[in-house]
This record gives sequence, structure tokens and C-alpha cells, in this order.
Amino acid sequence: MTIVGLAARNILRNKVRSALTMLGVAVAVVTFILLRTLVSSWADASNFAVKDRLVTRHKITFVMTLPRRYVADVRAAPGVRVTTFANWFGAKDPKHDQEFFANLAVDGDTYFKVYDDMAVPPDVLDTWQHDTQGAIVGDVLAKKMGWKVGDRVSLVSGIYAVKPSWDFIVDGIYQAKARSVDRSTFVFHYKYMNEALPIERKDQVGWIVSRVDDPSKTADIAASVDKIFDDKEIQTLSQDEHSFQASFLAGFSAVLTAVNVISGVILLIMMLVLGNTIAMGVRERTNEYGVLKALGFSGTQLSLFVLGESIVTAVLGGVIGVAVAIPFVELGMGRWLEENMGQWFPYFRVPPFLSIAAIALTCALGVLAAALPARSAARLRVVDALRRVA
Repeated sequence: MTIVGLAARNILRNKVRSALTMLGVAVAVVTFILLRTLVSSWADASNFAVKDRLVTRHKITFVMTLPRRYVADVRAAPGVRVTTFANWFGAKDPKHDQEFFANLAVDGDTYFKVYDDMAVPPDVLDTWQHDTQGAIVGDVLAKKMGWKVGDRVSLVSGIYAVKPSWDFIVDGIYQAKARSVDRSTFVFHYKYMNEALPIERKDQVGWIVSRVDDPSKTADIAASVDKIFDDKEIQTLSQDEHSFQASFLAGFSAVLTAVNVISGVILLIMMLVLGNTIAMGVRERTNEYGVLKALGFSGTQLSLFVLGESIVTAVLGGVIGVAVAIPFVELGMGRWLEENMGQWFPYFRVPPFLSIAAIALTCALGVLAAALPARSAARLRVVDALRRVA
């Protein structure tokens, strides 16, 4: 009989307790994988940012606008290859008023040149560029809202309420070519919005985005762009896309830290539950361990019996947890987040290494959980053990 075989037999001696312990481990693993995937997905937008893309915004805050004339100055800056701009529209579909999605007024001539990781067929792009009320939407958003090419869509904007509703025609659907791309964005022509605004609100843009010639010089080009506006009425802050995304995520650093701490606490609780189960098993089998010692088994061998039982229980629970977590995260929670919070979670998938790491951690925690019970079993005196009633 091997140590693993003996551990398996011991587990089956109290099926209900063992099953509940494995269930507890599995729930902890599912929660751990979900939380770690949350952090990983949140950081993807920054980690997979395009290195030669430069974002220019208002120096004070992202929510303040820039004069549209700044776009021409940025385009003329040395090292800048192509420049576009966009404006947050802040609208909802009255038919789906609980659904939130990004909707942007953009420069139709240049937006998809700068954001070439949003794939739009050339014929669709040509149709859209000649349709003032046309819109291009992400594939995930189109599926969720039930939109298809040719549909008429009316949106109500709380920011730009100069119209009771804004009418659009879905000219095309874009596909993501990178993990950092939000697949739930609604893109339409800035010109359509700008022409309807009162004079005091015309010709303002939310941010300017450029592609540079040399990615290694993005920081220098950013500094030169900001220098252009040092003496203007509004100063700018230009950053490469990675830094821009990282600075945006920094505002949520406390949330990310809390998620990291919670994921660790979950594993600690799992270890305590597992340790309690193993300790109960050792107490119940004190007589048996005394007999084994009397027959010549060493303290080390008894420790290995206890450790084996703990590891088998932890690993089985971990495997069950991983088997449940992957479909739950990727087909359930992940799909919901991509559809409803795609701007923060554009690609919500369990990282390949995380499943292996979760099982490895459960194995390690199984060893730690059994450390004290195994030590007690190893130090057990035969006389004391045989005096106890099993």
C-alpha cells in the first residue's frame, strides 16, 4: 500500500466530511481564479498597449476638452505620422437603458488609421465615411443589443442634450485584432455631433491620438508636442498609450490592491479549513497511529501518511475548482463583463498559467495545513496513543 493509496483510503473513511472539505477548497479556488483573472484582465489594456501610439489630453484632467485646432498643431509635430481625435458622447439606447457602452464621436478620415487594431473591411469603411449619420460598432456590442448592419439606432445623450435623441445607421461592425481593444464601442462621426452644437460648445475634442514614426522616441515626441502648447491658453499632457492606460488604472490602484489581498485571504481560509479537517482525522486515528508505531512504523512515515491525505484532499479540491472556474469565468462572468464593461475588461479569459498555479498553490497549502497535525502524529508516544479511545 503506497502513501497516496493509504491517504485515499483515509479520505473515504468519512465521505461527508471529505466531500465538504473538497467543496470548500474548490469554492476557494474558483474565487481565487476569478479575482486573479479580474486583475489580469484589468491590466491587459495597459500591458498590450501599442508602443507607437501617443495620447494627448488636457493637462489638468482627462474630462476637460481641448480646442480642435490643436489637432493640426499635433499633426505638424516632428515624428508624428498620423493623428486623429475623439470625444466622449455619453449616450444610452432608450430601448436598453440599463446597458452601458462606450460611444465616441471621432474623425472619420483618420480614426481607423490610428486604431488599425479595430478591423473594418475597406468597403464598409468607405460606406461609413460617406454616411454622416453612420456608425461602426463592436461585434460584442452588436450581438448584445441585437443590432445588425442597416439598423437604425437612436441614442439619448446626457452630455449633449441639444437633441431629444440622436439617430444613427449601423454601417458596419468591427472586429478586435488585439486583446486591448474594447469590442463594445459605438463609433460615429464627430462632424454629425459638432454641427448640431451651439457655438459655445463647437470645435472641442476630448483627446488627440497619434501614431509616431519611431516607437523608441515616443517619450521625446510627447515632450515636444506638449512644448508646443506651453504658451497657449490650455496646456496638454501627452503620454504613450501604455503610460496613459497605466495612469488611468492608477486611480483604481486601491481597488486592485484590495482584490489582491482578498485573493490571498481566500487561500488562507481554505488552508485553515483543510487543516481543521486533517487535525480531526489525526485525533480520531490516534489509536491506529499508536498501533502502527508499535509495529515499527517511524514518526516520519506517520507524518507522510498525514501529509499525503492533506495533499490528496487539497489537489482533488483544486482540480474540481479549476474544472468549474474555467467555464464559469470564460463563458459566464467573463462574457458578461466583456459585453457590459468592455472598456475595462476587453478580454476576460483565465491566463494559461493561472490554472496550474492554482493547483500548485493548493498542493503547497495542503502541506502547510497538515504541518501541525503531521508533527503531532510523528511525536506520538505509543503508550499515550494506545491509552486513548478511538
